[in-house]
Amino acid sequence: MKSFINVSDIGLLSQALAEAREIKNDRYKYQELGRNKTLLMIFFNNSLRTRLSTQKAAMNLGMNVIVLDVNQGAWKLETERGVIMNGDKSEHLLEAIPVMGCYCDIIAVRSFAGLKDRDYDYAETVVQQFIQYSGRPVMAMETATVHPLQAFADLITIEEYKTTARPKVVLTWAPHCRALPQAVPNSFAEWMNAADVDLVITHPKGYELDPKFTGGARVEYDQKKAFEGAHFIYAKNWSCPGVTNPEDYGKILTDDPTWTVDTGHMSWTDNARFMHCLPVRRGLIVTDDVIESPNSIVIPEAANREISATVVLKRMLEELV
Repeated sequence: MKSFINVSDIGLLSQALAEAREIKNDRYKYQELGRNKTLLMIFFNNSLRTRLSTQKAAMNLGMNVIVLDVNQGAWKLETERGVIMNGDKSEHLLEAIPVMGCYCDIIAVRSFAGLKDRDYDYAETVVQQFIQYSGRPVMAMETATVHPLQAFADLITIEEYKTTARPKVVLTWAPHCRALPQAVPNSFAEWMNAADVDLVITHPKGYELDPKFTGGARVEYDQKKAFEGAHFIYAKNWSCPGVTNPEDYGKILTDDPTWTVDTGHMSWTDNARFMHCLPVRRGLIVTDDVIESPNSIVIPEAANREISATVVLKRMLEELV
């Protein structure tokens, strides 16, 4: 595996899930695989679960780990071509990236969307430069448009908690006080489409996700209809993806509080499990009683981030041997 960005990079999902179960039973089984190998983790944005889980996964595999926070302790980096660098950015990614590649065997990158230029964000400008110029395998720890490690962990969690062969999984938009990227819902939709689940996406009009991620998934604008009979509710906010109206890209079109997931919403389901990638804004995305209920699986979901990252790093290391 030379890069890990989309679900297609992981190959057969059944095999990847089998590896996840194997690793969860023995997290240190492949500890020798990463001996004398180094993972460089590069953060353009803040992180808690991604940083801890990916670093732990690398340690499980016996790897050395270098963590670089671009915003602290490094030169400010320019990411765009053709600019005159007479501002506060001292180094260009085109020089920084191959230098980074000299010090490691695998690179993991986390970079969010700017939410100002849809074409720039959806071209994955930052992570594609790492793939092109680092000379190393590159793993996405979230990018402008996708968060595959999260989606893989979500799928592992659904497999562990499902009570029916083909569960109904609902991805629901929920209100937020800030404009957020579409990376998590994009990847969740993409991975659920590839899995054996009945995916329904519900959101107010204007929040349609890019069809390259949602595929043929059913979109239901009536949240109650979407929730009916659901086995899993995955709540997440995202700003306007700009699919139908590019000028609205990155905007908050509504903050309708009736979309907040509460016990009334969950009563419409078939005793569904509640999921969220975290961090979550209580009272906006979900009420306390729902996220603290026995049906909330946000903590096991977060714990599985270690497992998804271990599977991905294992596969990359196997190709280096």
